[in-house]
Amino acid sequence: MDSKFSWNRKGLITRRLVQPISSLMVLVAMALASAYASEPVSPIGLWQTEDAKIEIFEADGKLNGRIAALNQEYTTDGVEKTDIHNPDSAKRSRPLVGLVFMMGFTPAAPGRWEHGTVYDPKTGNTYASFLEYKGGDILKLRGYIGISLIGRTAVWTKAKE
Repeated sequence: MDSKFSWNRKGLITRRLVQPISSLMVLVAMALASAYASEPVSPIGLWQTEDAKIEIFEADGKLNGRIAALNQEYTTDGVEKTDIHNPDSAKRSRPLVGLVFMMGFTPAAPGRWEHGTVYDPKTGNTYASFLEYKGGDILKLRGYIGISLIGRTAVWTKAKE
């Protein structure tokens, strides 16, 4: 009988073959888990807020965001909504749909982009901000003044495309 294999009474190979196969399966599982864990997640795509759809896109290695659609694109008078609160009066007539309001987010760690700014067309204010996305259907955008403790986090969900 070959010394590399043991046979039990029913003719099945045991121990000497099972252990290497088990070890190989564990190594394959670890390699697959490592490959999936190292795949970078990206928030690029469409996101739903309480009143708009936002498109996050990459330009020059940085993440930016634009208003892709509004739940209500027109005022009660039937006029297209524009950037009426912008501190620059020359920009107040530009439409909100298509407005790039998030700019300059750079990768800081897996699932985190920092050093961006977010413009709030409801107030005309611009804030320092960062994004957190760990995969799945939830994206967090934190806008703040000075330090991130003084700010607000918006939670967006992945939009159905």
